[in-house]
Amino acid sequence: MNNWALLTIAILLEVAATTSMKLSAGFTRLGPSMLMFALYAMSFACLSKALRTIEVGIAYAIWAGAGTAMIAAIGIVLFDEGLTPQKGLGVALIIGGVVALRLEGGAH
Repeated sequence: MNNWALLTIAILLEVAATTSMKLSAGFTRLGPSMLMFALYAMSFACLSKALRTIEVGIAYAIWAGAGTAMIAAIGIVLFDEGLTPQKGLGVALIIGGVVALRLEGGAH
C-alpha cells in the first residue's frame, strides 16, 4: 500500500480514536474507552509504516494538523462546540499548513 494512503488511514483512525475519547466520558464508558485504545494502536501502526518513506517531520505535522482540523470540525458539528472567528481562523491556518507540507512532498 502507498505510504501516503497509510498516512491518510492513520489520520482517520486517530480522529476516530479522539472522538471515541470524547464519547468515553472521561473513561467512564467501557465501550468507547476500549475502542479508543484500539483505534490509537492502529493509527500508530499505520503512521509507523508510512514513515518508511515519508520524512518524520512532514508525516507527523500532517498527521497532527489534519487530525486537529478534523476534530475541531467534529466538535463543532457533532458536539455543538461552536465556531468562533478565532477558531475558524485557527483551523484555516492548520489546513493551509497541511496543504503546504503535502505540496512539499516529504519523500526521501
